[in-house]
Amino acid sequence: MPLFKNIVVYRIAPDWTPPSFDSLEAELQRLAFQPCGPTQELSIGWVPPRGKEHGAMVESVDGQWILKLAIEKKAVPGGAVRAELEARIKTIEAERGRKPGRKEKAEIKEDIVHGFLPRAFSKRSTHVVWIDVEQRALVVAAGSMRAAEPVIQQLVDVMGVLKHVLPLAPISTEMAPATAMAEWLKTKEAPENFSIDRDLELKHSGEDRSVVRYARHNLDLDEIGQHIEEGKLPTQLALTWNDRVSFVLTEHMAIRKIDIKDVEDTPKGEDGFDADVAIATAELAGLLPELLASLGGELQQPQAAA
Repeated sequence: MPLFKNIVVYRIAPDWTPPSFDSLEAELQRLAFQPCGPTQELSIGWVPPRGKEHGAMVESVDGQWILKLAIEKKAVPGGAVRAELEARIKTIEAERGRKPGRKEKAEIKEDIVHGFLPRAFSKRSTHVVWIDVEQRALVVAAGSMRAAEPVIQQLVDVMGVLKHVLPLAPISTEMAPATAMAEWLKTKEAPENFSIDRDLELKHSGEDRSVVRYARHNLDLDEIGQHIEEGKLPTQLALTWNDRVSFVLTEHMAIRKIDIKDVEDTPKGEDGFDADVAIATAELAGLLPELLASLGGELQQPQAAA
């Protein structure tokens, strides 16, 4: 599985001082992931990024720090909870001659969920975190800022405990990605070192919120320019950088569906982890500055601890 399939990028303030490797390792070990207990809805914790049991919680490959957060959630079917709640409310009405109040209903619902949890299915996800200390960049393997938020919060909490407060801001550009993508499509000309691929989503910002999608389709079409003239803006566009990294850029500056072309004759080592990290971080470190430049450059804004 690729190290990074989807990413969201943050900028670290220039005055941040990273903690020592050993102190960070110790704190992450303290916060190691534990699976959900029988009546636990959510569990969050750090796991070894190399994937080996009892392995290190933070790895450094060519100076790039790699961490991994695991999130496990138990899903209780909402329909089953509602049905049980209605049944209990009817029983209370029949026995006591009154309807439960709002607070009592909330307590009953909580009790129902608590009772269902031991039988609920759990879903686990993991998110790789890459800290480029030298370039002051923090990359989260997530498809959107919303998905990245719990990961960022956990990392910020860790740094706070270590007294190395982490001031962050999402990467932002002078030109909005949707505006830039619209220009590339209208002129049928991608920025230097990029090419437009075959996937596109356009949305209208008006009340109808109409959507047009092209999948595996030639995008060198006059009708796309017409859609843009009518008020539809690109929300997702597939691109390739230097014939080496294919990806989808979103209107919110998330980078999805990353595909790094195979690098031949690369020694993989025992588990391939070091080579995968070295390749992924090197290629993305080359892509990101050129992508930001194609969007008018990075917009400087004040960082704040998340």
